Order: sequence, then C-alpha cells, then structure tokens
Amino acid sequence: MQTHLEQTLLNKITDLPTLLGKVNTWKSEGKKIVFTNGVFDLLHLGHITYMAKAAELGDKLIIGLNADASVKRLKGENRPVNDQNNRAALLAAMYFIDAVVVFEEDTPLNLITQILPDILVKGADYSVENIAGAKEVLANGGEVKTITLVEGHSSTNIINKIKSQMA
Repeated sequence: MQTHLEQTLLNKITDLPTLLGKVNTWKSEGKKIVFTNGVFDLLHLGHITYMAKAAELGDKLIIGLNADASVKRLKGENRPVNDQNNRAALLAAMYFIDAVVVFEEDTPLNLITQILPDILVKGADYSVENIAGAKEVLANGGEVKTITLVEGHSSTNIINKIKSQMA
C-alpha cells in the first residue's frame, strides 16, 4: 500500500501526454495555468521563494525540470548533484506545485508550445525576449512575467562553498 506522500508524488510527477490531459481538464475548469522551469539541483530559499511567487500568479503551477543529460550540457559534467528523480520528488512534495514534468532538451520550448500556459514565468535575470516560449505564449494571449530573485542564493554558490570548505 502506498503512503500519502508516495501517492502525491506519483500524481504530480508526470510525462507530457498525461500532463496535457490534466492541462486540458484544468483549462476547461477555467483554471489559470502557470509554467516555469529550471534545474533546481540543490533546493534553497531562492528556489522556494521564486516558485511560491510563481504559484501565486495562477491556479495551477507546472514545473518543467531539466533532465540529468540536459543539466550536464548546461552546467558541466559534475552536475547535477541530485539526479532528476530526486529533484522531481522534492519539487512534487511542495504543496503549491501541481505538476512536474522532466524534459530532455536544453530549453522547455517544446513543453511550452504544447502546454501553452496562461502565464510563463522566469527569474528577473532573464529579459522577456530571451525567455524560451515567450513569443508563443504571448501569441496565444498569455502573459510572460519575471520574478525578482532572492539575492545571494544559487546552487552554484552552495556547491562552491562546499568545495572551498573541503579544500
């Protein structure tokens, strides 16, 4: 028998075809869909604050999670520290996240063009014209928003701090 946590994780961590079914249901119910993405390797206050603010913009928050191979291409051979299954489970355990979908590409453009969220969110370190999927979301009548990041918090900084303390 599955625990409540196991059932929650199974319901939230999904593949794209299953997610699209959920999205269609949510949209038919008039729910506002918010999408954001990232690596979310070592969860920290900056991640939690960012995702909580994204969740407040709508009714359902979908997280696109970079697969391990994608993270290696973007961040280097020593990343991710946590594999995609662990990262997905940590995200799915958060009450304000409604779905987590892993993607293999370097950007979530394919996910975004299929989901067509009402609101696409990235950190304020991105300009709207550089956000993957922004053009498509705007053309579909959606919005693109940026959220100010919590200063001084990043997985890379945490990893570097650990490395310097071990040296």
